[in-house]
Amino acid sequence: MARQHARTLWYDRPKYVFMEFCVEDSTDVHVLIEDHRIVFSCKNPDGVEFYNEIEFYAKVNCKDSRDKRSGRSITCFVRKWKEKVAWPRLTKEDIKPVWLSVDFDNWRDWEGEEEVELAQVEHYAELLKKVSTKGPPPAMDDLDDDSDSADATST
Repeated sequence: MARQHARTLWYDRPKYVFMEFCVEDSTDVHVLIEDHRIVFSCKNPDGVEFYNEIEFYAKVNCKDSRDKRSGRSITCFVRKWKEKVAWPRLTKEDIKPVWLSVDFDNWRDWEGEEEVELAQVEHYAELLKKVSTKGPPPAMDDLDDDSDSADATST
């Protein structure tokens, strides 16, 4: 029986690239993560062999990368060598295999988040400065004596 590629989903984060090889009830699972590539193989309950070999877009830290098997898939957490550098694609070559897709359920555009957070902090600091700046006390001439006496008698 011929080997075929496992459907693979991936998404990018500042420190890791996540890949999910979608093979249910897999057996004989082998995952080899090297500095520039990953080699994945397994079998499904029908005996179909799956094999994927991916040359990474950039170098990874294979010693700090892991894989986890569940009943529905095999997920790989691949540590980037250069953190906080976005990967525009998973593969070294600019060709997208038909079996490889972006995991849009987990995808997040994390680039530029630091600037947004910094802007929010600066905005909050400005608000605090405005609140803490003491100005003249508010005028209380709109309060009349009748409302105070009415409140005092009702309680």
